[in-house]
Amino acid sequence: MVLNMAVDHEPQVFLFLSELLGRKIVDSEGRAIGRVLDLTGNIGGMYPPVADILLRREEDRRMVMLPWQTIAAVNGTLTTRPLLPEDFRDPAPRPGELLLKETLLDKQVVDTDGAKIRRVNDLQFLMAKKTLFLVHVDVGFLGLLRRVGLEKPIGFILSKLFDYAMTDQLISWKFVQPVSSPDLLRLTVAQNRLAQLHPADLADIIEDLNIHQRSAVFRSLDVETAAETLEETDPKIQVSLIEGLSTANASDIIEEMSLSEAADLLGDLPKERVEGILKEMEREVAEDMKELLAHPEEMAGGLMTTSYLSFAPAVTADEAMEKIRREAEDMDLIYYLYVVDDQEHLLGVLSLRDLLVAQPATILSDLMDTRVVAVNIEENKERIADDFAKYGILAMPVVDGNNSLKGVILFKNLLELVAPKLGR
Repeated sequence: MVLNMAVDHEPQVFLFLSELLGRKIVDSEGRAIGRVLDLTGNIGGMYPPVADILLRREEDRRMVMLPWQTIAAVNGTLTTRPLLPEDFRDPAPRPGELLLKETLLDKQVVDTDGAKIRRVNDLQFLMAKKTLFLVHVDVGFLGLLRRVGLEKPIGFILSKLFDYAMTDQLISWKFVQPVSSPDLLRLTVAQNRLAQLHPADLADIIEDLNIHQRSAVFRSLDVETAAETLEETDPKIQVSLIEGLSTANASDIIEEMSLSEAADLLGDLPKERVEGILKEMEREVAEDMKELLAHPEEMAGGLMTTSYLSFAPAVTADEAMEKIRREAEDMDLIYYLYVVDDQEHLLGVLSLRDLLVAQPATILSDLMDTRVVAVNIEENKERIADDFAKYGILAMPVVDGNNSLKGVILFKNLLELVAPKLGR
């Protein structure tokens, strides 16, 4: 297909790999040289040029490499300029180059923009000024039909019976990036686009991949996105992903997770691994984590987070808002604010909404609700789930025998337990 004309009036032609594979190569006098088996190129660039043709020679059936630049014309066959013996070389790609069919066809593309996993069915090239550039990957059904030689008959049937015309589904190569896995590519949608994809969707993508692909995609995420995605991932997969990281990298990601989620994950890791990760963490975070790990997972202490906001009763609404602005980013919970005395005894609770509508000078003891629903640190998860369902709250404070606030259980951490009870 001729798209347009270059400045020097040379036509620019789109070609698919499926159309080139098996095509006959002849010299300028029409003598058969061989047939195309594959193409090579360095796929690291925006639109990488094809370097060589892998072919099987007609005269001796040997596989050899031939520079693409020897091709003078592309019609029904590939026609070369007059060839010299030194134009041929052994069938091995140069450093940095790969066999495109072998490397890219049938590989998976993680479409982070559409939260899908797509398969590369064909490659599209642009021939301009006698150079062949890789410009698109074809992830559509039409590309698959083209490869198996059914594009025209199936297209004819769909057109006649259903008045439907199939179209190519092409992704520009500049958005495609190989990941450190032999079976996987990733769309290089900019990191801000990647961050816009919901962590639950990224988790779904990761869970659908095999273990090697899964690790490759996870390592390609920035620390914050990796932490958010890990929180949405199945616990068994969480463990395998963390086990595949260095201790320092694992520590960085786990520090970005909510404390309760991080503690659950650490609780599933081998003791030696946990100790190494804790040593890499900031001291305060590590201490909080150790406190949570000290409690059984089935009890309130093992379900809670210690990342919440608490205030003295004499603090004003304006002062509380200022503290929230400073610290909210590092908190697991900001919707509820807890009021405690000097010994951390739980006195009351108020919502962020209560704070927002209050006069700035109002002290929290005048805003708080003293009817606090709390659970003991040794309470079991079944009783906690019952209380969540009964009182319809989003978080529940955890206290010890002296009514000292020790942590908060978030509703989402008990969602699987609470959900069956909500219909009662």
